[in-house]
Amino acid sequence: MRFCFLVEEHYRNDGMPMAVVHQLRSAGHRVDVLRPGADLLDLARLVRSGKHDAWVLKTVSGGPGLGLLESAAAAGLTTVNDARAIRPVRDKAQAAVVAALHGLPMPRTWAAADPAAFAAIPGKRYPLVVKPADGSSGRAVHLVRNPSQLAGVTAPADGGLLIAQPYVANDGLDLKVYCAGGEFFATQRTSPLHPHRPATERPVPLPREVAAIAAQVGEVFGLDLYGLDVLLGPDGPVVVDINDFPSFRQVPRAVQRVADAVVRLARTGSSWPTPGADPLLAPAPAAR
Repeated sequence: MRFCFLVEEHYRNDGMPMAVVHQLRSAGHRVDVLRPGADLLDLARLVRSGKHDAWVLKTVSGGPGLGLLESAAAAGLTTVNDARAIRPVRDKAQAAVVAALHGLPMPRTWAAADPAAFAAIPGKRYPLVVKPADGSSGRAVHLVRNPSQLAGVTAPADGGLLIAQPYVANDGLDLKVYCAGGEFFATQRTSPLHPHRPATERPVPLPREVAAIAAQVGEVFGLDLYGLDVLLGPDGPVVVDINDFPSFRQVPRAVQRVADAVVRLARTGSSWPTPGADPLLAPAPAAR
């Protein structure tokens, strides 16, 4: 098979996805690696030729690769993940709305371009976690304990949105849940909001309740290769972030599993719901 990987410079030396590229090549597949934003791309030749069995995207949230992936999908080409699934999770404000509509456990979310606007949030909601709506890799995440600390939060240079969510009390450890082609794995990692804790990262058993939430995230957003950050709060698991094509760090045989999932999805298509059914517009599940 032949694949086109869109990989930004930020990930050129990263284990994901370059190790997957090497694995696919070792298995006899042909893989073209393009650098959106760095390479000169002949769009007509790339998209209209239709010579790739699947396109795979690994870029930062605001990177230029997503538009190209969406162009390939518009031309009827297979993408991993389904191109329709990626933008809704990369926009954290949109992801919060979709999650709320479908009953996923995510904190209440406010959005604003100016961090000072969050001062209108009732004091009982503090502390807040404030971050860019298009952020990734834990960059520019702030724990704001009271409105006076909003002065230390910088508005996005590109004029984009920030989101604010009530801080979920936890033990300082994030539960990272990964899905590769229907298989689920969990690791525990020190939260970037608790830098005083010793850094740790290790595989852990996946609680049944969290596994059910992770599966629902995939169904709601139409994702196949994805991850979510979960906090085990006093009222149960809470999803605080969703990522397409994450690092899969500490997942056993991660490279082989992801490579196998890419090949399988290229042959069978994604888990996006039946044609004509948009998971972002489907009715929310009945309350339990």
